[in-house]
Amino acid sequence: MKTVSLFIFKPVVLVVILIVCSRCINEFVPDINEENELLVVEGLITDQPETCTIKISKSLPVGLKSDAKPLSGCIVTVSDNTDVRTRFNETEAGTYISPPEFRGMVGKTYKVHITAPSGSEVLNYDSEPAEMLPVPPISDLYYEKIKLRDVEPDLFDVDGCQIYLTTYDLSGNNYFRWEYFETWVLRLPYIVPNQICWVSDRSRNIMIKSNANYGESRMFRQPVVFISDATDRLKTKYSILVNQYSLNQDEYNFWVELQNLTEQSGGLYDVIPASIASNIKCVEKPEQNVLGYFSVSAKSSQRIFIDEEFAGIVNLYKNCVWDTVYGDGVLPGQDTTVWVLLDKPQSFFNPRTRILTKTRGCYDCTERGTKVKPSFWIGD
Repeated sequence: MKTVSLFIFKPVVLVVILIVCSRCINEFVPDINEENELLVVEGLITDQPETCTIKISKSLPVGLKSDAKPLSGCIVTVSDNTDVRTRFNETEAGTYISPPEFRGMVGKTYKVHITAPSGSEVLNYDSEPAEMLPVPPISDLYYEKIKLRDVEPDLFDVDGCQIYLTTYDLSGNNYFRWEYFETWVLRLPYIVPNQICWVSDRSRNIMIKSNANYGESRMFRQPVVFISDATDRLKTKYSILVNQYSLNQDEYNFWVELQNLTEQSGGLYDVIPASIASNIKCVEKPEQNVLGYFSVSAKSSQRIFIDEEFAGIVNLYKNCVWDTVYGDGVLPGQDTTVWVLLDKPQSFFNPRTRILTKTRGCYDCTERGTKVKPSFWIGD
């Protein structure tokens, strides 16, 4: 009898234990001894006649899923080794820009000084001096069409596009960083008021390379970006601008550590941002961590256009049509919840026909881009 009783109660006990344990699961935030708020600096000055920007914010504690908070009211000054000082002006919360006459010069050394409010006190921050090193031009920026799939010859081809660059460095520099900006034409497959737009995006990953260990002055076929058939970038016409920056070894090491951080999966023992050494220190509190980097880099750029047919590009607008309405009746929610993709007038044999969509982006290309043609754009 006791044996039967135990047999009956064992599953019950297991269920109770599982329920109790499931109620005891709480989020674990590791104690990493990180300050609640750290100064975050993102700044870059170049040798080009362009506006230079320094962004300043405060970080949030670990475990809070939110962007850093822009920090207003700072005094930001960039000085060179000849003691020429330039004040950067705040244009929006946490964003400080250079005056029109400012331009970095190769061979000069620069540093940034920041006076920032911090609770009830004001703290000063200085960056380490950094020399603006020369950067070679991008000697070649080009692309190659790549056949991804070929189900039946000349019938179901699918193409991709790999963009490369080649650069020659004769100055002795060994460290480089690249970023790119993309723009492409979006042409909706319906004759609507906003049919043609230009869509833009920028690089998200960190692209750096050193040839210090190779003893070569040339970087040949350096991959920039691969464009697959899963995007409509190559549907009509595409352009990419690539910027190449010179780095010193310290900044290169910073980008390497940041790259390692962003490529990791976020496990318990991954590198935390506060462990990546910045070149900016707090004057009053040297032990205080600062996040980010003040970059001093010469820059060279090159742009190419791609106006070629690529097979198998995805059609993002194949499911636009929602309904078809016949006749002249009023459309409830027109131009707010439903939009007319095609309005075919009445003929002798057929009533007025309207094809409708519930997706505004199928009717209005400005949902993704702008109707303003970029100043650099060539042709349509």
